[in-house]
Amino acid sequence: MVEGEPLCILLVEDNPDHAELALRNLSDAGLANRVFHVEDGEAALDYLHNRGRFVDELSYPRPHLVLLDLRLPKVDGIEVLKQVKASEQLKAIPVVILTTSAAERDLAQAYNHYANSYLTKPVDFDSFSRLLQDLGFYWLAWNKRPSG
Repeated sequence: MVEGEPLCILLVEDNPDHAELALRNLSDAGLANRVFHVEDGEAALDYLHNRGRFVDELSYPRPHLVLLDLRLPKVDGIEVLKQVKASEQLKAIPVVILTTSAAERDLAQAYNHYANSYLTKPVDFDSFSRLLQDLGFYWLAWNKRPSG
């Protein structure tokens, strides 16, 4: 990602309340210029592969970051993660598991399938900002911090 380039995030979350909270926090923090929200794993894979209703790559650009819930309808989050990390075209996209589960099994599965990070909801701005820095979005995390 180049400094000044708009950050594009794909949020994969089936719970409307959790999605609204994540979208509001991203917007309030000024952390993303474009956030695309899908509600199931199948739609996430369609978006990432520009299939079905997401075929237009200009309207649905490749995300710089995927925020992925684990418990999803149609295709679960671990399967989405596996397919992303197995794809030559997608594997470099950081995938952050964003879930309510703190279970060791879920954590181990996520990292065994190359998740870049694992955050338990709810996530505060400072934790998310540190995560962006860890993933290499230094300029964004430092230059978009709320003032005050």
